[in-house]
Amino acid sequence: MSPANASHNHFGAHAAPITSATYGFGTLAIHAGSEPDAATGAVIPPLSLSTTFKQRAVGDFVYEYSRSDNPNRSNLEAAVAALEHGTHGFAFSSGSATTATVLNTLQPGSHVISVNDVYGGTHRYLNKVAQSMGVSTTFVDLAHIDNLRDAIRENTRLVWIETPTNPTLRLVDITAVAEIAHEAGLFVVVDNTFLSPYFQTPLDLGADIVVHSATKYINGHSDVVMGVAVTSNDALASKLRFLQNAIGAVPSPFDCYQAQRGIKTLHLRMRQHALNAQRVAEYLEASSFVESVIYPGLKSHPQHELACRQMRGFGGMVSFRIRGDTHTADRFLQRTRLFTLAESLGGVESLAELPARMTHAG
Repeated sequence: MSPANASHNHFGAHAAPITSATYGFGTLAIHAGSEPDAATGAVIPPLSLSTTFKQRAVGDFVYEYSRSDNPNRSNLEAAVAALEHGTHGFAFSSGSATTATVLNTLQPGSHVISVNDVYGGTHRYLNKVAQSMGVSTTFVDLAHIDNLRDAIRENTRLVWIETPTNPTLRLVDITAVAEIAHEAGLFVVVDNTFLSPYFQTPLDLGADIVVHSATKYINGHSDVVMGVAVTSNDALASKLRFLQNAIGAVPSPFDCYQAQRGIKTLHLRMRQHALNAQRVAEYLEASSFVESVIYPGLKSHPQHELACRQMRGFGGMVSFRIRGDTHTADRFLQRTRLFTLAESLGGVESLAELPARMTHAG
């Protein structure tokens, strides 16, 4: 049968929608956004490299231009939206591009409240780029919820959360923050990079937008740079879709294809990441060479109770303070045999770094 004669009823969509309400995480990760190709019946959606698409008539099209939308990006966005229990997904060329686009929904003169130990790249954008565009930021210790109330101003528009934070693994009570923020008419954005939707779904806890550096766990193989955002708010989604196209910081079709392939094993990888991290954390906590270990799965973590309540697992990131100084840390990092001294996280290999002199320097 030629593609021209292929029946859309024979190929294409599954008999029933693949949603989080009807399927478990693993099934969702494999099938959401991965409908068999309508024309050929291909089980894996093909890579669509075309930059432009034929229109049936002027203005009558499914896809128009690949910056605006692309089949591979649509598939990936559908997948991440389903996994985060949202209705609108957006893919960007990096996690930083995601941050920039979300913050571009704000007008000059707006005020942002951010968790104080936010990822260094986010801090840099808020403090140096957003500030120059007329958006000010107050960095607050959100472990103490009253600090949020005290920081709200008349022009505050958005609260930015990471939980766990990078790299100190401090937690923020998303539900408590969302309740206070929504009372004041503010939007809540949660960076869920460190846990992935397998261990935490912030939209279910009251967040308005969830963002990821998809470079990390979502792709999971250290070979794609990408960011994603998910929301169930139609008005926010409309703004994000416009900005995604207008700014144009979008990923390539091949990167979207790669990231969606990574998603299909996300549940398996995250489960093993957490098991390994727990064992490493317990080993380090018992070592005389280590001053302290920070991991939400340890009972010694000051917010272990919140972790058990808010998260479905404790993730694959472990922070610790080695006895000595930065030279001691340097020697340790250079002598590890299994761990590679490198920035980033979330791939299948084990990495180690010194944030103060690497990801969080400057």
